[in-house]
Amino acid sequence: MAAAATCLVALLVVVLAEAAGVGGTTVAYNDRSLVIDGERRIIISGSIHYPRSTPEMWPDLIKKAKEGGLDAIETYVFWNGHEPHRRQYNFEGNYDIIRFFKEIQNAGLYAILRIGPYICGEWNYGGLPAWLRDIPQMQFRMHNAPFENEMENFTTLIINKMKDANMFAGQGGPIILAQIENEYGNVMGQLNNNQSASEYIHWCADMANKQNVGVPWIMCQQDSDVPHNVVNTCNGFYCHDWFPNRTGIPKIWTENWTGWFKAWDKPDFHRSAEDIAFAVAMFFQKRGSLQNYYMYHGGTNFGRTSGGPYITTSYDYDAPLDEYGNLRQPKYGHLKDLHSVIKSIEKILVHGEYVDTNYSDNVTVTKYTLGSTSACFINNRNDNKDLNVTLDGNTHLLPAWSVSILPDCKTVAFNSAKIKAQTTIMVKKANMVEKEPENLKWSWMRENLTPFMTDEKGSYRKNELLEQIVTSTDQSDYLWYRTSLDHKGEASYTLFVNTTGHELYAFVNGMLVGKNHSPNGHFVFQLESAVKLHDGKNYISLLSATIGLKNYGPLFEKMPAGIVGGPVKLIDNNGTGIDLSNSSWSYKAGLAGEYRQIHLDKPGYRWDNNNGTVPINRPFTWYKTTFQAPAGQDTVVVDLLGLNKGVAWVNGNNLGRYWPSYTAAEMGGCHHCDYRGVFQAEGDGQKCLTGCGEPSQRYYHVPRSFLKNGEPNTLILFEEAGGDPSQVIFHSVVAGSVCVSAEVGDAITLSCGQHSKTISTIDVTSFGVARGQCGAYEGGCESKAAYKAFTEACLGKESCTVQIINALTGSGCLSGVLTVQASC
Repeated sequence: MAAAATCLVALLVVVLAEAAGVGGTTVAYNDRSLVIDGERRIIISGSIHYPRSTPEMWPDLIKKAKEGGLDAIETYVFWNGHEPHRRQYNFEGNYDIIRFFKEIQNAGLYAILRIGPYICGEWNYGGLPAWLRDIPQMQFRMHNAPFENEMENFTTLIINKMKDANMFAGQGGPIILAQIENEYGNVMGQLNNNQSASEYIHWCADMANKQNVGVPWIMCQQDSDVPHNVVNTCNGFYCHDWFPNRTGIPKIWTENWTGWFKAWDKPDFHRSAEDIAFAVAMFFQKRGSLQNYYMYHGGTNFGRTSGGPYITTSYDYDAPLDEYGNLRQPKYGHLKDLHSVIKSIEKILVHGEYVDTNYSDNVTVTKYTLGSTSACFINNRNDNKDLNVTLDGNTHLLPAWSVSILPDCKTVAFNSAKIKAQTTIMVKKANMVEKEPENLKWSWMRENLTPFMTDEKGSYRKNELLEQIVTSTDQSDYLWYRTSLDHKGEASYTLFVNTTGHELYAFVNGMLVGKNHSPNGHFVFQLESAVKLHDGKNYISLLSATIGLKNYGPLFEKMPAGIVGGPVKLIDNNGTGIDLSNSSWSYKAGLAGEYRQIHLDKPGYRWDNNNGTVPINRPFTWYKTTFQAPAGQDTVVVDLLGLNKGVAWVNGNNLGRYWPSYTAAEMGGCHHCDYRGVFQAEGDGQKCLTGCGEPSQRYYHVPRSFLKNGEPNTLILFEEAGGDPSQVIFHSVVAGSVCVSAEVGDAITLSCGQHSKTISTIDVTSFGVARGQCGAYEGGCESKAAYKAFTEACLGKESCTVQIINALTGSGCLSGVLTVQASC
């Protein structure tokens, strides 16, 4: 087997070399690593999704990724963004995928192209276009011609675009790996047709390989029934104990989850820098070759792109670069330090012989040797016990749940639990260009519901209650279900609607009589409202709304939305019902304001300001104001506290759905945080949660490229549920406090990290801080000598570095850990 695998790899290298051509890069692999231009390589990569930021942000995001020690950028390809209507394509703006890959190339980084084209990614419908449901005999992600034809058409389109732009490594481009399908192994055993699932996944591999892209194809989470012509890879919080399913292929981690996504009813998830570093160090200790952070920058779900259902507009993901592209410290810096050490021993890791020695339960030493050089890893997998480990006569203290890396097997260069990078507390600063909210003058406009208050002028009629995704092809969150009935005399009823939601508004004879939304997770709920019918014809109009379509799970595409099947009934006081489920229903997707494109604020729209009095807490209302952009280049956010639920636009650019009235749940993980032990995002093991009992998302990103400086900008809100815009305010997001802790012998670097901000004060220079956190330290021995050194070195500068020496302990302070806090 080993000899056969070696021959296969050698053959692959030859094939790829031929594909590369003049000036290209060859990409092959063996059991230790990727082999790029004949050199074995350790690759550290990070995910940045181009539609979740703006083209103007891409160069800075990629630059920061490179400075953070990354070799490559990984991204999905977003089918329903690129082909929103069948054979109508979008490669403009933040969907300009070629421009994104050229930015990666310009930065001198590699790229990993994850075509899917099913992607999950907490993206609407997992990236699959809803119009696929219109095609007869369509079965998603199974062996059937309708789906495979469409999938191949899109895959070929993307590959040809990349080839035309010379983006593959063999053409001199940055792409060194390509992925087909996504996490199929997680669901293929639950699709009720194992044969079709197996035939499909092998078809995927064959279809991909015949594209002749000149780089290896990968499949993530495909641990069984793996096609022979792909490399299977791992996704998860930890992948050190995972190995590929056959010899001759490298150990690749395509998704190291740096945090977790957020839903409207959930608090914010935080995965500590210590735990991520522990996982990465463990991976490379156990023969890892390529590791990718998912996400390195999460970004924003602009427009209607968030999936779920109920995924928030923010896709921050607690990534090393925050939603806005700012450095999240200390996570960014701690991982940068780790990358530097890993790359310093790259050759030993990919060529050296290795020996694993178990010192005790949960303690393992791995020694890599290449010629006369060696490098060692020591891990302590205990989650509650620090240990001393003696290696070659030297004793090393290992904190619980940590890995130490010794590039010479003598001196610890990095320990995953000991953070030397600075912590930065980001703060929101008021808009200094104008006084808000007082200066924001609002006007308003009613959403025109009148055309939908009867069952006339629909797109079509059916004597049944239809499923929303198929009926609307997901061109809007909204679908109207309308019917009428003749009634003799006046009478009172309870209107009962059973729906798969996610939201429902009920109107009878033009009056709003009830509204409800589903709890997250169930998505089947009932609306019951008291109504009165009059003599003659009565109209019932039901507005169903979705809040992101399901993106993951076996047969996820079949999860219904809307009032499909009902029932819809009128129930009298005796419990007798009039079942309207099979009445003649008229259907229309969308709202009048969507068709009129009110968000573009075209000339001729009639906005009312009521002499300065604006109605509040009324559903289906449009609001408009103008504002001056905050000065400078710092991140801008808009605080929408006071609003209920709707959509926001700035200068016609869709910021996404807002829902600040939805409160994050209280969960056990909100009240404790310890980096030690396995991190979990679901189940009983949750920890390090913040924002419990607070608005799920209060602040919404306004990219600088959406704004005009020195002239009025327009904010338009569609308030669906009824809210108050009077509290809306714009902020800049800037560094507030920066803090570092280090021991004598270390060098402390402080940096305000953005847009020429300088250090204004040194607030703490204390040995032995007793409690508190960055921005609010207490206790310890203040060192006047350290204060003097940092004041002289740092004040008025963007960054500074000071070596910690014994002289800085000053009079009366014991040498130990020095904590420094400064303000920007």
